Amino acid sequence: MNDASQLDELLSCRLDNGRRNVEPCTIVIFGASGDLTSRKLIPALYHLFVEGSLPRPFRIIGFARREKTDDSWRAELREALGKFSRSKTVDDAKWTEFAASISYCRGDLTNPKDFEQLALDIREGGTDSLRNNLLFYLSIMPSQFAEVVENLHTCGLLQRLDNGGEAHRVVVEKPFGTDLRSAHALNAELMKFCHEAQIFRIDHYLGKETVQNILTFRFSNSIFEQLWTRQSVEQVQITVSENLGVGARGGYYEESGALRDMVQNHLLQVLSLVAMEPPVSLEAESIRDEKVKLLRSIRPLTTGEVLTNVVRGQYTAGEVAEEQRPAYRHEKKVAPDSTVETYVAMRLFIDNWRWSTVPFYLRTGKNLPLSASEVRVQFRNPPNVLYTAQCNQKLDTNAITLRLQPNEGISLRFNGKIPGTSMQLRPVRMSFSYDTEFGAYTPEAYERLLLEAIAGDATLFIRRDEVETAWKIVDPIAQAWEGKPLTGKEFYPAGTWGPVAADELLAQLGHSWRHPQPVK
Repeated sequence: MNDASQLDELLSCRLDNGRRNVEPCTIVIFGASGDLTSRKLIPALYHLFVEGSLPRPFRIIGFARREKTDDSWRAELREALGKFSRSKTVDDAKWTEFAASISYCRGDLTNPKDFEQLALDIREGGTDSLRNNLLFYLSIMPSQFAEVVENLHTCGLLQRLDNGGEAHRVVVEKPFGTDLRSAHALNAELMKFCHEAQIFRIDHYLGKETVQNILTFRFSNSIFEQLWTRQSVEQVQITVSENLGVGARGGYYEESGALRDMVQNHLLQVLSLVAMEPPVSLEAESIRDEKVKLLRSIRPLTTGEVLTNVVRGQYTAGEVAEEQRPAYRHEKKVAPDSTVETYVAMRLFIDNWRWSTVPFYLRTGKNLPLSASEVRVQFRNPPNVLYTAQCNQKLDTNAITLRLQPNEGISLRFNGKIPGTSMQLRPVRMSFSYDTEFGAYTPEAYERLLLEAIAGDATLFIRRDEVETAWKIVDPIAQAWEGKPLTGKEFYPAGTWGPVAADELLAQLGHSWRHPQPVK
């Protein structure tokens, strides 16, 4: 080990000492026969088990309506794990040991007697911890949440713990409603039988390593935090692009659109972490308090302001990755005259001391050239003297890019002299990659989120007021679009970076999009 490596080891700071212990737990997955269970939840739990992070003992119970035995469900999960495991290969001995703690309970979400059987299965198995420390994962439709938690309460498996205890916890998947009214109603139904501290609203974006690293990057490095203000930052761009169309999800997308599917949750969550003020501590509620304060600082948009600050788009036929793609209106279960947006771009302003006058540009879309998620913080130009005066537009602006996926990492872009006898400048990049620096594949988001839920740590989960504040931002946009046909500037061919209207949105302030680039 060289001197630099030794110094790095000496300076490593472990922050897990105050972390809650991960106790033996029974995990019940409702919607156990669905794709999320086989693609994400079971692979995540398996990897936690292999790495020694899952508490021992543990139980995983699948609850669904389809007729299965313990063995047949385990066989299905083993086959799916071979396809979706991040390690590509599955250790058969480890799987056998892991699978011994998996069982299946056939049941109807609407039938209280089936919940009584579930309660019996839990009470007859294992230790007191396995009987009392319960995590219910609701991988089901939001319309079914209320009935499930009521049935769990009725059969004695879910007790409302007003003292803040989390022995009984409920994890719910998005969408958290379709607007403010429905989100408020959904939260009210859940809280009839759960304290807020027992509800874990999951957004898988918050489990991504780089998203978690945003706070570390900002608040443990003084050189960056001092630049993170309106005095230094000219603009911020947050991009979540997908190179796939809606595929078989046309029916779902007709109900949600990109605004509800992506902006209300993923993009606003990332924005809140990028722009929030320093929390008073690293405790969950301190961090979530600052996120809510930031969301409340976003300038509300009137109907007229929506038309000048928000752009919607819909893809037409085109080519992505040398593959012909149909227009959205030709996708299955999509209306031939649909006005549903597959693309959203917006300009938001945050009315607080740190960010006043700095535009935040958010965009997301389907059938774009590549799948990538990144945050680009672009700094102001130097004064118009010396290099700026001579190079003018050819002098690139400095920027920090936080790459959330793929190949998670951080890069700094600045200007440097080209070696040689002449005086020439061009942009150069310093990059940090998780894979390169730490030599190991970073855990998938669901691994971290499930472990935190088992531990009862809500830091990476969304609080009720976060959900409802986000809907207050999004609802006026959806209402302004209602009943309005798409214009020619709002369509974009598949394989391009969005509609002309999105470019015009940035041009209003003399800006332009910086598109994510393939990672070499």
